[in-house]
Amino acid sequence: MRAENGCTAFAGTRLIARGAPLQVALAVKAQLEREGNENGATVLVFDDRDARPVEFDLRGTEKDVEARIGVQAGGEEASVTQTVFGEVAQEDAPRGRGRPKLGVVAREVTLLPRHWDWLGAQPGGASVVLRRLVDSARHASEARERVRAAQEAAHRFMTALAGNLPDYEEALRALYAGERNRFEAANACWPEDVRDYARELAEPAFA
Repeated sequence: MRAENGCTAFAGTRLIARGAPLQVALAVKAQLEREGNENGATVLVFDDRDARPVEFDLRGTEKDVEARIGVQAGGEEASVTQTVFGEVAQEDAPRGRGRPKLGVVAREVTLLPRHWDWLGAQPGGASVVLRRLVDSARHASEARERVRAAQEAAHRFMTALAGNLPDYEEALRALYAGERNRFEAANACWPEDVRDYARELAEPAFA
């Protein structure tokens, strides 16, 4: 199960930690201090949202690591909070008399006469139909974006850890073709942790 804004760490092809950044960083630090690099396995950490590599500064004590990651997280939170408060401030601004604010914005739309004729004949009138058409197009675009993002995330992870595994290229072709069964057949023999994480990242591409 993914943690919100979480990450996943691998030592070679073995998953060693998963969760919030601080939790994973401390687990990786403990792993390296306990086992060192005796088995030659490279430790890689991936952001669960897009499989981009995550780097931690693990120098010093656990408290040192916690302080550094806490500062980073605090900066991100402050940025988000500032944006949210900005939106709230605008929403709470005093309003003048008249109709209540419903979030509807009036702007000019230029169409040919036949377009206006068609819109006028639809139930609800032109405004309702236009809003419905825009929502439909937006949802379709968001669905395509989710597929594209999942393909890129799975590809990025697979390139890092599965590039030398059997049927890697076949798995990639199946990923971009949107063929789940073919994708899972191609990576069935991969190390379990790599296989399962690749499938999890790719899941939205097959929805």
